[in-house]
Amino acid sequence: MISVFAIAQKTIQPPFMQKEWSQDYEPFRLVGNVYYVGTYDLASYFITTPKGHILINTGLAESAEMIRAHVEKLGFKFKDIKILLATHTHYDHVGAMAAIKKKTGATMMVHEKDASALADGGNSDFLFGGKGSTFQPVKAERLLHDRDTVSLGGTSIVMLHHPGHTPGASSFLLNTRDEKRSYRLLIANMPSVLDETNLAGMSTYPDVGKDYAYTMEVMPALQFDVWVASHASQFGLHDKRKPGDGYRPEVFADQKGYDETMARLKANYLKRRDGGK
Repeated sequence: MISVFAIAQKTIQPPFMQKEWSQDYEPFRLVGNVYYVGTYDLASYFITTPKGHILINTGLAESAEMIRAHVEKLGFKFKDIKILLATHTHYDHVGAMAAIKKKTGATMMVHEKDASALADGGNSDFLFGGKGSTFQPVKAERLLHDRDTVSLGGTSIVMLHHPGHTPGASSFLLNTRDEKRSYRLLIANMPSVLDETNLAGMSTYPDVGKDYAYTMEVMPALQFDVWVASHASQFGLHDKRKPGDGYRPEVFADQKGYDETMARLKANYLKRRDGGK
């Protein structure tokens, strides 16, 4: 059977893959009108509104069918996705973006500093670029900037620019509510430093060290009620929730876990910076 998401353009093999990135995981209601529809480790967030829905991140190219199945299992219509967003434009988070955009007609929005990498399938990525596209290219129809708001059907999402991992890497803040209370949700792009990154500066990203320094300063100060991240492993999804668990948004509060993760990432950043790479 030919996938309804099939796109003809050729791409090169991504430089690194993990089996957990394509492993299925049951979709679930995270908090309020926000649902987890990603894989075992690559997080995708589905935000429902009366005027259509928003999808943040898609995982790898082969995850398009899985995400559609997850959305429909939760009782929503896949074609009602109106907006596509990304925490950053590496192949493991936007690999299925072109296919999902083609199927739904949703509007693609991304931070302006990641727009070129998104548009050429990662070929201009400062670490992985120069050899061809690692994912199907997507042209953004709206370029976002720090503190810009994306609104749909009564839900407003604020983009927070947290550069370093990519020049346009960003987190998202939104308010949501369930039957009992309201929550401030942070979808964090955790600032991990890849082995290939030279914090002293790179020809493809001269300000990488400066950008990481900024992000390491501002992210620990963020205020939220619950938090998640681009990878399930980054926020301990599988320790906090087991398959079949009911709706329990409180397990994702975890201020201590956020603080410890940020402290660990900052310590690694400082070690790399002071070590000259």
